[in-house]
Amino acid sequence: MGNIKKEIISFIKTVLFSLFIVFIINTFLFKFVKVHGNSMYPTLIDGEYGISSILNFKNEGIERFDIVIIYIPEINEYLVKRVVGLPNETLSYKNNELYINGNLVEEPFLKNAYTNDVKEIFIEENEYYCLGDNREHSKDSRFYGSFELTQIDSKDFYVVYPFEEIGRKVK
Repeated sequence: MGNIKKEIISFIKTVLFSLFIVFIINTFLFKFVKVHGNSMYPTLIDGEYGISSILNFKNEGIERFDIVIIYIPEINEYLVKRVVGLPNETLSYKNNELYINGNLVEEPFLKNAYTNDVKEIFIEENEYYCLGDNREHSKDSRFYGSFELTQIDSKDFYVVYPFEEIGRKVK
């Protein structure tokens, strides 16, 4: 009877320790992410799983066209989007082309994507304008407005499932 009790206690300790390790990893190193929907298609596919780096986000900051994980508290969900506009910039879309501070900026990752015209907007300090790559099927900054830095949890995306794609860094 004593051995069974010891085994149960040992099992519970192992489970608790494993949960603690997962918590530490998910809080300080990587965010585990599942892609929901087609807003980032064809860059990311519905149902793909990946990890996004909290460390890269904290150490390198955010640059234009980074893929970021954004928390939306109103719906208690995480979104995977691409940073298009940075703080203190003026952004607009005219005739399917991105303009930052009045200058045309190429979006090489887009393949025949259509973006509705966006009137010139100013992105405030500590805010980012983020869009899905599949512009016609994405709820993003055009819907929510610019995202605050505090809403961004991590950046970059490394596919871990499906297994044939494992390790692919999405750009």
